[in-house]
Amino acid sequence: MIIFIALAIASGLLVGLSRQLNGRLALSTNAWESSFWNHIVGLGFVSLIALIGGGLFTGAPLDAPWWAYLGGPIGVLFIAAGSWAINRIGAAQTAMLIIAGQMISGVLIDFAMGIPGAAWARILGVALILAGIWVTRQSKSG
Repeated sequence: MIIFIALAIASGLLVGLSRQLNGRLALSTNAWESSFWNHIVGLGFVSLIALIGGGLFTGAPLDAPWWAYLGGPIGVLFIAAGSWAINRIGAAQTAMLIIAGQMISGVLIDFAMGIPGAAWARILGVALILAGIWVTRQSKSG
């Protein structure tokens, strides 16, 4: 279990770093172009890894439902929005708001899928994240 926790934390660190790098790229271009280059370079990277390690085209993509491919366009919007926001509200605020959005969508998806767990704890977790965002915003204006 500890390895999965470590992987999740590492993923979070990489998301934060990715946001910063894309935000910097957006300063030299714009949010849409930053998202474009992010995905082009990412395609090159995953292609290289697949060539070295294999396994890129071993699945059955036509077996997936059409809506499973919406992750691509959603990813483009996520990258562009993050690149735009980070240069205007800062890395910490952007990260907290992204996490809040992820938690809200995660809780809603868990509810919709009937995943067992304490609803009050999930809602409290989201409320605490939102409260943390509110507190940090208040301390800037006061």
